[in-house]
Amino acid sequence: MKRRTFFKAGAAATAALASTSLLANTPRKLRLASSWPKNFPGIGTGVERIAERIKVLSNGTINVQVYAAGELVPSLEVMDAVSAGSAHMGHTSSYYAIGKNPAFNFFATIPFGMTANEHYAWIRYGGGQQLWDELGAEFGVKPLLAGNTGPQMGGWFVKKIDDAEDLQGLRLRYPGLGGELLRHLGATPVNIPGGELFTALQSGTVDGVEWISPWNDLAFGLQRVCKHYYYPGFHEPGHGFALYINLELWNSFSKEEQAIIAAAAEVENSAMLGEYNAHNQSSLEQLIKEHEVQTHKWPEDILSRLAAIVDDVIADDAARDPFAKKVYESWKSFLDSQKQWAETADIPYLAIRK
Repeated sequence: MKRRTFFKAGAAATAALASTSLLANTPRKLRLASSWPKNFPGIGTGVERIAERIKVLSNGTINVQVYAAGELVPSLEVMDAVSAGSAHMGHTSSYYAIGKNPAFNFFATIPFGMTANEHYAWIRYGGGQQLWDELGAEFGVKPLLAGNTGPQMGGWFVKKIDDAEDLQGLRLRYPGLGGELLRHLGATPVNIPGGELFTALQSGTVDGVEWISPWNDLAFGLQRVCKHYYYPGFHEPGHGFALYINLELWNSFSKEEQAIIAAAAEVENSAMLGEYNAHNQSSLEQLIKEHEVQTHKWPEDILSRLAAIVDDVIADDAARDPFAKKVYESWKSFLDSQKQWAETADIPYLAIRK
């Protein structure tokens, strides 16, 4: 739905904002809808840190109440709520909005794409933020980058996957373009909110799921229903999360208030990534030693087949919309440059660090 549609029908949205005196009075009290379970490690606690930073930096004049997934709106509908004004802010994944425009994929994560550092560099210094702002304005939201998981694991499977044939007919929870890639190998991707993954696996609704990485997967207890854990996470090499602010509200803020919110989000982008890096290895060791989880590298025939089709899948998806194509071209140009730098810097260094 386009921004003009929201605001043409937006008497309710304007009333929602006005009813809490957001446009006139201080202190401001904002509702932030999250896509994550309450106090969930990393993404859930990261949202709480953003709210606390905003309060501290604003000397208490901006107070943000965080609502976990389902408390205010369903997990996958956070951006809709922010667009409509029923939530003032939202923390979510942009790829939950790909039904509105495939361009949203590029602001979350792309298979075989950018790492967390590269994604941040594109958004901050490579023109990504300007494109994201343009896209967000069509839907009545101001986007900010607010967290990253770093490289993820490849997912949990009830049965061992030895080759591409083993993927045939499997129902797999893989959102975004990662799921589309697996569809080309015969799997059926589905999208299920994170809080429902354990039940979906336990009931047999799905045959495998991807969530994030060992730290979060351990917290969800996925090891209790699956023992086959795959790597690398080709589908999400660095998942960037979004803080969306209702655009009318954002424009009502002073420059100082905008700077406070932007700073709170940017700090969390680094803090969250550091936290995942600090906890993932110890969590993986716990999964293996205490829960007898078996880790497997993806079979080479699967990785090679995915790598052979990924460029076409991404380009074809972006071609569905002129603006998505524009975003894709910017993203691809920046990625190609980063690959060249990685060949000079990161990859040789990691090779000698061994």
